[in-house]
This record gives sequence, structure tokens and C-alpha cells, in this order.
Amino acid sequence: MADPAPTPSPAETTITLLERARAGDPAAINALFARCLPPLSRWARGRLPRWARDLAETQDVVQEALVQTFKHLETFDARGEGALQAYLRQAVMNRIRDHIRRVGRRPTADALDSHVEDDSPSPLEQAVGREAVERYEAALARLTDTDRELIVASVELGYSFEQLAEATGRASPDAARKAAKRALVKLAEEMARG
Repeated sequence: MADPAPTPSPAETTITLLERARAGDPAAINALFARCLPPLSRWARGRLPRWARDLAETQDVVQEALVQTFKHLETFDARGEGALQAYLRQAVMNRIRDHIRRVGRRPTADALDSHVEDDSPSPLEQAVGREAVERYEAALARLTDTDRELIVASVELGYSFEQLAEATGRASPDAARKAAKRALVKLAEEMARG
């Protein structure tokens, strides 16, 4: 049985751990993994649609993204606190998109390279700011799986109403549009509650 991953010292910054990991320190890599996995798992919860969970659960996708990203730490350019978390979130979203394509439920699209670095804020973060993103994610977590799936597919993954209908088993694109609109109203109500 392997030793459990060490709990990273709160005093040791992520940037310090990154420097140690790049220097080949396996304890630093384990500490980074232990530090990044819980918040990334919470963030990713519900983002892999239920119909795409045939071979992989969200937790599997998150761990795979972490492992693959940590293999290429030497190419990561830490531009401040939070840069690694933002980079890892993008890697997870890329893995989710890749998994959805493999399942074959979504029309084929150009492959996304999950190793492309994008240090800029996501479009959502740019539009509403970090505080609103946190309120959005907290409200999203309080919704039902069905509503969360509709919102993630339409807002975050950019599905058309036709794709949304196919992915969620709705009778028509109009039915998917109405369901997504109802889910967005619920999300807005949850966000207003704070």
C-alpha cells in the first residue's frame, strides 16, 4: 500500500511548490497534487454530462488532467497566484470536451489540444469578474443534475439548441431551448440568494 500524499504546508506557496517540482522533487509534485485536486474536483462536479459518463466519472477526468499537466510542468509559466488553478481548469474542460467527442454524442469537431496554454481569464471570468464566477459556481452546485447539465452544455460548452436536444433527450430544439431557459432562471434565482 502506498503512503498517502503529504499534506502541503499552508505556508508553502504554490509557486514555491512549482519551482521544487520543476527541479524534480517528487514530494513537491505530490504536494501540488494534494493541494490542487480537492478544489478542482469541486469545480468540475457536474460539468461532465450524465450521458457522457459511460467509461469515466468526473473525478477520473480531473485526475487525468492533473497527471498529464504535471508531466509538462516545465512548460507552465506561473504568472501569479491562481494561475495554476486557472490552467488546470482549462485542462479539465479540454478533457471533458475530448471525452464528449469520444462518446460520440456530439457532432464531430476539430480536436482541441489540451496542452495549449491560455493564461488569460476565461470569457466568463472576463465578462462577470471573479466574484460573480464564484457566485455562479456556488449557485450551479445547488441546482439539480438536470438543470446543471443544461446550463453547462448551453453556456459553458456552447451547444446549439439542436445539440442540446440530442444530448439531453429533448423532443426538439425548441423543447431544449425552453428547458435551458427555465434552468437559467433557476440559476439566476440561486445567484440572487447569494
